[in-house]
Amino acid sequence: MNSFIENPENLCFLQILGLRNLCGSFVGVVVSDQWLQSQFTQVELRSLKSKFVSVKNQNGKVTVEDLPPLMVKLKAFSALLTEDEIRQILGESYTDMSTEFDFETFLRVYLNMQGQATGKLGVSKNSSSFLKASTTTLLHTISESEKATYVAHINIYLADDPFLKQFLPLDPATNDIFNLAKDGVLLCKLINVAVPGTIDERAINTKRVLNPWERNENHTLCLNSAKAIGCTVVNIGTQDLVEGRPHLVLGLISQIIKIQLLADLNLKKTPQLVELVEDSNADVEELMGLAPEKVLLKWMNFHLNKAGYEKTVANFSSDVKDAKAYTYLLNVLAPEYCNPLTLDTKDPVERAKLVLDHAERMGCKRYLRPKDIVEGSTNLNLAFVAQIFHERNGLSTDSKKISFAERMTDDVQISREERCFRLWINSLGIESYVNNVFEDVRTGWILLEVLDKVAPGSVNWKHASKPPIKFPFRKVENCNQVVKIGKQLKFSVVNLGGNDIVQGNKKLIIAFLWQLMRFNMLQLLKSLRSRSRGKEITDADILNWANRKVKISGRTTQIESFKDKSLSTGLFFLELLSAVEPRVVNWNLVTKGESDEEKRLNATYIISVARKLGCSIFLLPEDIMEVNQKMILTLTASIMYWCLQHAADEGEAALSPSNGNGSTTYTSDASPAPSNSGEDERSSLCGEISSMTMDDAASDITVSSSQCENEDTEIATV
Repeated sequence: MNSFIENPENLCFLQILGLRNLCGSFVGVVVSDQWLQSQFTQVELRSLKSKFVSVKNQNGKVTVEDLPPLMVKLKAFSALLTEDEIRQILGESYTDMSTEFDFETFLRVYLNMQGQATGKLGVSKNSSSFLKASTTTLLHTISESEKATYVAHINIYLADDPFLKQFLPLDPATNDIFNLAKDGVLLCKLINVAVPGTIDERAINTKRVLNPWERNENHTLCLNSAKAIGCTVVNIGTQDLVEGRPHLVLGLISQIIKIQLLADLNLKKTPQLVELVEDSNADVEELMGLAPEKVLLKWMNFHLNKAGYEKTVANFSSDVKDAKAYTYLLNVLAPEYCNPLTLDTKDPVERAKLVLDHAERMGCKRYLRPKDIVEGSTNLNLAFVAQIFHERNGLSTDSKKISFAERMTDDVQISREERCFRLWINSLGIESYVNNVFEDVRTGWILLEVLDKVAPGSVNWKHASKPPIKFPFRKVENCNQVVKIGKQLKFSVVNLGGNDIVQGNKKLIIAFLWQLMRFNMLQLLKSLRSRSRGKEITDADILNWANRKVKISGRTTQIESFKDKSLSTGLFFLELLSAVEPRVVNWNLVTKGESDEEKRLNATYIISVARKLGCSIFLLPEDIMEVNQKMILTLTASIMYWCLQHAADEGEAALSPSNGNGSTTYTSDASPAPSNSGEDERSSLCGEISSMTMDDAASDITVSSSQCENEDTEIATV
């Protein structure tokens, strides 16, 4: 990739195309020391570079003295070190506080400080989600056992894929998995294995050799789709995947596989799980609110209790290391394969081997090695128990119990909306993770986190109680503050009280979350238009923008509202996507949208194309087919946000005179020249993107210069 960009002819070609920040998008922040660069993601490097530049003095220098007030504000240190402690640590290495720093020295100091902060917390520097066998560097380690397990999973589940089978099977002893992940196809296909139908595979760029923007499109599609199935990708950028960064690639693959393995651990998919609780609404609601891994533990302990195992398994690590719990579990689930020697075996490794033999005889694929159990690998043990659950869950088929569970599950529309809001909240990067919206928001804490994210400074944290909350009135206090902030933000909360949230009133919670999501969406759009002196963004503005964009592109389709029944064909959205980026839609794949099947094909293609472009969206094809007004609005607004954002980015990198002889240079930091006529609204728009809150994962994209043609006219008249 670097050699491609360094070639002057290629660079010139990219500049002619108008891909102003292609070099920045792919190469990112470059550090001369490769080891040092490998310690950070591109998202982290961009953030640290921005903060480093912000403290430069009038001479453009940064000294040791400038660092303590900067570093104490960084998330890695703010809760662990005081400013004085940071100054003391720096003083041990630099006696002269006026010593000047460059960015790479700053990064080394950051790593050293991070090590000391971690040591103060009492955690090993090597600790991460991937433990044991270190194969990369000090701070980013991976587990060879996990790598081998994920490779085996990929070799099995993608063996018959028409495109990938030419590269499979992968060798777990090599870096095949990271090299194959670099073009994005593997990760996109794996997402579809985990949650079938998430990505319309017609939108994936599948060629043996992809050019840089095709590869980038695949990774953008992958990251936005990963968010749409519940993965956390806040600190992963497309460049990290292009480079095949082992700890990040393996971390993402781990999340995707985990979602696949735990997909059936809910009452909707497996109503037999109701057997784990008493036949009461409260107990079933509690079960519905548990994270899938907690449900798996509950299921495991249910059977262990029946088998006479005296301990309670509370984790997938230390509590299963001796393999005794597995022995009891398999004996009760598949007694016909029981080996009486297993419990009598003194050696944990040998016992683990007998357990794996037992599991294999009952149909479980053999991913783990005995030492993976004994070493207590959380991810691998969780995967093993999930496999056992899939093969034989041992639960009752009592029709009365199953019927009771089915009555407790939500109707289709509420379930779809809960899914959308859950995924949106988890994509914001807040500290909490939502497993079930209706259960998890009842303390009010998560809603306060979301409000603080979309309206910074709105929450009075001194009057908030963090879970676990012992006293019910504290939950009401939290929820009352949520409603109060909603009023301040001019939400419609006439019939909503804090107690309604505590009680889990689904319709009122959905109504509040929709207003919250819409507020965030409109604020993002407003942030991109603030320099153009635009008024508050309204739904009508978004509608007018979309119609105008399609009309300017030369097409005639127009819509009257976000309830327009003609939207069900999908053709308007395909024309809108084509208008903002002409090459993103392959019209040979588009149907007329006359039958339900044709509408579904168009709808699935629209969602994948929008994500491939860079839109972070959480709707389903049914939302387009049925013209769900809320979801249609979010889709249109996301496309508008992308277009305005890249109009701004393109304006920032506009050609600027480099000297008096008329020659010009491209620079990612260039500011657009002011318009003499005052009519260049795009130039004034382009400088204002500082208040965006979206993560970088979906925004590292390259676009053609035609994407916002005539944007100045549109923005001025929205």
